[in-house]
Amino acid sequence: MSQHGTALDYVLLTPQEMAKADRLTIEGGVPGIELMERAGQAVARAAARMVPASGRIVILCGPGNNGGDGFIAARCLAAAGYGVDVRLLKAPDALKGDALEAFRRMGLSYALAVEGDHIASDLGALLGGADLIVDALFGAGLDRALGGVAEALVKAVNKCETSVLAVDLPSGVQGADGVVCGEAVSAQETVTFFRQKPGHLLYPGRQACGRVIVAQIGIDATVLDQIAPDTFINGPELWLDHWPQVALTGHKYSKGHAVVFGGPVTATGAARLSAGAALRAGAGLVTLASPPDALLVNASHLTAVMLKKIASENGIRELLSDKRLNAVLIGPGYGVGEKTRSAVAEILDCNRASVFDADGLTSCAVDRAPFFESIRSHNAPVVLTPHEGEFARLFPELADDKLTRAREAARTSGAVVILKGPDSVVAAPDGRAAINCNAPPWLATAGSGDVLAGIVVGLLAQGVSGFEAAAMAVWLHGEAGREAGPGLVAEDLESALKPALRALVEKSDLR
Repeated sequence: MSQHGTALDYVLLTPQEMAKADRLTIEGGVPGIELMERAGQAVARAAARMVPASGRIVILCGPGNNGGDGFIAARCLAAAGYGVDVRLLKAPDALKGDALEAFRRMGLSYALAVEGDHIASDLGALLGGADLIVDALFGAGLDRALGGVAEALVKAVNKCETSVLAVDLPSGVQGADGVVCGEAVSAQETVTFFRQKPGHLLYPGRQACGRVIVAQIGIDATVLDQIAPDTFINGPELWLDHWPQVALTGHKYSKGHAVVFGGPVTATGAARLSAGAALRAGAGLVTLASPPDALLVNASHLTAVMLKKIASENGIRELLSDKRLNAVLIGPGYGVGEKTRSAVAEILDCNRASVFDADGLTSCAVDRAPFFESIRSHNAPVVLTPHEGEFARLFPELADDKLTRAREAARTSGAVVILKGPDSVVAAPDGRAAINCNAPPWLATAGSGDVLAGIVVGLLAQGVSGFEAAAMAVWLHGEAGREAGPGLVAEDLESALKPALRALVEKSDLR
């Protein structure tokens, strides 16, 4: 995924929103068959890049517009000298509208993929002997599990070792959420049109897509004004206008003061990871508030991060009476139980930009109502950073797809929610959501989430709003993971943030 372009390039469209984009374009004077022609030609170009000249291509076509794209691609590839075999999921008399017109324009001989309720006996050999299979059976609009001959056909595709190019989305993947109910095609590449769908970025759909190519087919970006999408790819162009600028006359006190509350002497590392990341993310000052028994351990590891002794939860209010301390993180290594719930309540009562992570979330899950009520009445941004286990404890009633769960959790709690994972979702109470796609697998290591929480609080300290701070932090965390590379441990991430931060500063300076 390119990290350059405009904010409009970062828009994700649900299948319903994409259908509206098509409709608005057609109403604006572009015939539907013309859009299908351009889509089919884009599929043909992608297919031609994947096979040698004069290679053999099998195109599997469904009865809808996805199949219509396949018919156009078949005509173009045959004209270019490729050997093309077209197989239909249903008989031609099931076609209608633009798909029927595309079938008529194809002008190629074809054989049905169906004999009654069974796959044609020669199809397995045909698929295995091809240089490429084009999956034009179903697109992003599929919202149910495949069954019958369609499911059998997908299994036959996956069983052979032939490369697959999917049209719009691999058949079996739901475009709105990336969910696979049952069987789905596993593609090496996917070509989609105008904008990606959430299903291209959310697992398991993302894995089924392989490399995703976005083809422009003549839909003007102005249609997005009428659609008003609220789901985005997480990347710099989405939030770069909110990046905290450092004035030439600025100083450390003008860049905010973050506080990280640490736990007992046996669990000091997590809070130190968070504090270091907050400082690296740009907070002017960072204080690690530490219990007396952990003070010496923390002091022996820290230099630029300051230390403050907090003997009990009563000391939180006294510490935060200093209004310069404007952003707070609690949870990493703090401990689980009533003590932590009391600390969270004190912090919320002090109205600071707040991040609640790890033990803070687990502690509050046993009595959610007052926690959420305090967040909703809070006058400063609040960010929750659960992984799937913490999310299930905090929002046990939410069992939908990841995007829906994150949105509903944000609406319910009143906080910005980062639902972490390889496809982290950042959701705001107002319905906006961003899906992250730059995180490498080696970020799945102990302490990685503590670093992420620290980046968030460091950005909040600089005055970045909640949704933007969370989205920035998740993206920066991914970039740091890529920079550190395989074999990283959480301690590597702080220094690995520098190249990503430098690139963002340079990019923002050009605006």
